[in-house]
Amino acid sequence: MNIKRFGFAGVFAAFALAFSTLVAPSASASTEIVVWADESRGPNLVKALAQKTDWVPGYTIKVVTFSGFDALKAALDLATDSSGPDIVVGANDWVPAFAKSGKLAPYVPTASVKARFNPTQFLDLTYKGKLYGVPVDVNNVAMIYNTKLVSSAPSTFGDMVSTYKSLKASKGLKAGLCIAGGGMSWGAHSVFSALGADAYQFNSRGGIVYGRTFSATVFGQNVRKYLMDGKKSNGFFPATDTGCKDNFLAGTVPYAVIGNWEWADYVAKGFTMNLMPVPGVASGTYGHMFGSVSGALLTSFAAKHGTEAGAKSLLTNFFASTDGQVRYQNLEKRPPAEKGAQTDSSVSAAQRGFGSAASLAGIPQIGAFLNNNKGGASYWDSAPAYWTAVLIDGKDAVKEASKLAAIWRVNVEAGKGDL
Repeated sequence: MNIKRFGFAGVFAAFALAFSTLVAPSASASTEIVVWADESRGPNLVKALAQKTDWVPGYTIKVVTFSGFDALKAALDLATDSSGPDIVVGANDWVPAFAKSGKLAPYVPTASVKARFNPTQFLDLTYKGKLYGVPVDVNNVAMIYNTKLVSSAPSTFGDMVSTYKSLKASKGLKAGLCIAGGGMSWGAHSVFSALGADAYQFNSRGGIVYGRTFSATVFGQNVRKYLMDGKKSNGFFPATDTGCKDNFLAGTVPYAVIGNWEWADYVAKGFTMNLMPVPGVASGTYGHMFGSVSGALLTSFAAKHGTEAGAKSLLTNFFASTDGQVRYQNLEKRPPAEKGAQTDSSVSAAQRGFGSAASLAGIPQIGAFLNNNKGGASYWDSAPAYWTAVLIDGKDAVKEASKLAAIWRVNVEAGKGDL
């Protein structure tokens, strides 16, 4: 899933280019904060940090840029007390392994910093109850609608189905809602959730609930009601993502789930960035999308370099601030994680839209559950198999939902010990 979530593909040669941004007039090694990043984020961090001189008074910030995300991870694997960075901008799924190996150090945000983020974003960067950094980029999908076919945002899932049925013949629609970005597992979780099936359950405090899963009866009956015509699909939601993007761009699908790595393709075709989560069955509810984050992670090397205080200040003053994230994401063009930056008028409508959707309905992507196959199949395999079984093979939506619920419940239970 790394390509979909981070937009990086392939393996790059492991070399690095170093850049420096002068924050304060001090050249002492003990006051140099070293930040490692990939080939896109690194140069943009250099430019953003250079726009102000007081992010961390008394410190010089050096950004080391690696040739790719894989090269960055490989370098951190080999890093030592003397060679390692003070902060690394990396993936949320790096946190468990590097925290366990002792290469990351806990970061305790203030109450004001906590308030700037969706709590589930902190969960993405947490291991064994300790937080290891600051959320920077949101990696998610959101729904877009074609304003030439639809005049306003739908309030409910049923609204979309009704619109599709009313326009199907006159507009030659090929589907109502389809998955253009993220595939039928990752991208389609929004549709599962909108109809009542989440991969895992949360309590009112944001904690994982074990031993419980979604109601197969409720979900299955919603599938029958909104997606079926008897034992056949009504055509609203295809069981495959094949052709979705092309069909949406051609104006034969009114609603599509797209990825935040591809929004420029839609802007180039003149589409409005009216991004939102997939609406639920009831008005005011939304289907949850996986809204993982990349983060600026504090390393244990900082304490050994004598720069831990400065590194923590950089996390707070730059990476966790509205000002810092706006300046950075205006260059990086990814959806910012910080709430103030998500609504800032200087970032693009697409960035604001994806960020807002994530704040409304994002949940963390927890590999310990999703990659697990103790229930007989992983989430990634069982999710698209459900759509095939029901929408293509004509199997009973409730019976297949019962099988799916059992798989997901066992997988979550089995993955508990890996958190």
